[in-house]
Amino acid sequence: MGPPSSNALAHLSDEAELHRIRDTLDHAAHASLARLTGGLSPAALTAAFTDWAVHLAVSPGKQVELTARAIRKWNCLVQFATCCALSGGTSEPCIEPLAQDRRFAGDEWHRWPFNTFHQAFLLQQQWWHNATTDIDGVTRQHEAAVEFVSRQILDMASPSNFIATNPVVQRLILETGGASLMQGLHNFLDDWVRIARSKPAAGTEACQVGRDVATTPGKVIYQNCLIELIQYEPATHNVRPEPILIVPAWIMKYYILDLSPQNSLVRYLTDQGFTVFIISWKNPTAEDRDLGMDEYRKLGVMAALDAVNAIVPHHKVHAVGYCLGGTLLSIAAAAMARDGDKRLQTVSLLAAQADFREAGELTLFINESQVHFLEDLMRSQGYLDTRQMAGAFQLLRSNDLIWSRVVRHYLLGERTPLNDLMAWNADATRMPYRMHADYLEQLFLDNDLAEGRFLVDGQPIAISDIRAPIFAVGTERDHVAPWRSAFKIHLLADTDVTFLLTTGGHNAGIVAEPDRPGGRFQVLTKSAADRYLDPDTWARIAPSHEGSWWPEWTQWLTSHSGKPTQPPTMGAPSRDYPVLCDAPGTYVLQT
Repeated sequence: MGPPSSNALAHLSDEAELHRIRDTLDHAAHASLARLTGGLSPAALTAAFTDWAVHLAVSPGKQVELTARAIRKWNCLVQFATCCALSGGTSEPCIEPLAQDRRFAGDEWHRWPFNTFHQAFLLQQQWWHNATTDIDGVTRQHEAAVEFVSRQILDMASPSNFIATNPVVQRLILETGGASLMQGLHNFLDDWVRIARSKPAAGTEACQVGRDVATTPGKVIYQNCLIELIQYEPATHNVRPEPILIVPAWIMKYYILDLSPQNSLVRYLTDQGFTVFIISWKNPTAEDRDLGMDEYRKLGVMAALDAVNAIVPHHKVHAVGYCLGGTLLSIAAAAMARDGDKRLQTVSLLAAQADFREAGELTLFINESQVHFLEDLMRSQGYLDTRQMAGAFQLLRSNDLIWSRVVRHYLLGERTPLNDLMAWNADATRMPYRMHADYLEQLFLDNDLAEGRFLVDGQPIAISDIRAPIFAVGTERDHVAPWRSAFKIHLLADTDVTFLLTTGGHNAGIVAEPDRPGGRFQVLTKSAADRYLDPDTWARIAPSHEGSWWPEWTQWLTSHSGKPTQPPTMGAPSRDYPVLCDAPGTYVLQT
């Protein structure tokens, strides 16, 4: 068969050019639209609401049920309003808000007409929940998406968000002669200017990195284009021979684990006699757009592990991963186990997931349409912006993180003082285009890690290859990594797994210093030979303990450590790991 003719080559060239033009136009259009929609795909939302609406339209039984519920709720509201009119403005409520809903907790909300306002809202909210759920034929993801969006819209329309229907706001306006409203306007303008100028949120000045937070003494002993590695100074005369390497998530600044001295997990570990290293990720820019999951593994976890081994030779390492850092650590540990690399003594996964099928409300819009739409946005700018990422997490708890803040700061004219955790939360980071695309497609969309398709160096890895004992922590109110999802490590690992469930959420549950009151946790160890326990059975039989989970974890680490010995040197200059600067380093200061 002869070479292709010149006409055939010209045709192929024209096809390639046409394909390039199509991609360019599509990517540009999608990126522009994504900036207007906050990264949400209109196609994905349309598909979800169409699925819901069509199935509801052909479900007469569900329609009859909703009609009956609406009539019953309307009658209940009329009876409530009538009783209020006959009893001087108060009556027994016909519906109570959920335990976590504090919007209507004030005494003013129980007086007419505001009690009627909030009762009508709660009844409507309950009806819409019934209308968007339990419809035969609607896919689980579409049902969850429609219910979530409907909830966001209703939250916007809450009577607590408006001066005319919020009695607490009205009372304060009268008491201050309108000064509270003027202060709220000042707060709004101040926030607007800060956002427009990309300045930190109000109040963060009181929590300066290196002065108020991230103050545990240490040195940066390694730096590459992606990480700085911090080694902390020993706080005890002798230390355990096995060092601890902490891998935080790349979407956060590392110092959530080194906040103020009284609630620093890093300082606590050094006080317990451990040598601690932690990765500080660079805040990526458009130049880092092509850094993917493999670069984060090699330049992050593996480069840090090599440095730790050079400074503390001949000893295995306690590896700790928090949030997505735990996912990345799981990938690295599985690849090491596959390749016969036995440098890990234990693996601790804090609020981390390896199976993403039930990864909470973040998965509501993770489908092919949404992922490719978001990729076009990131491709145009090289990264996922801090505001886009923070907005997604705020929507998961819109009552607490958006609307309650609007009421407090702008309608009541108050400024809530930021604690160290809140200031850290405002210190957001970016995520490179390639890394976020890998993360969404391979983990969230395809669940490759849990299902044995995730490739490292061209070969698949499996969590079941890990032989180091695992300590996994879940938190009860985690919206990012639900504890039942983190619990699936039992199904993936063929080693001893100690699972601990603690009170709190994704961040506050992990930052749980021993002196904080009200803490509680359950913990149970499953050996590799034990039978599987489902989450409900586990929660029923696992022993419960009062207090912080930190001592329980350090006791577990100690049980897998050798006898105390002299601390290692800071860095290893002879092995190309000199001390570069004091902690917290430079990468954590990047904005």
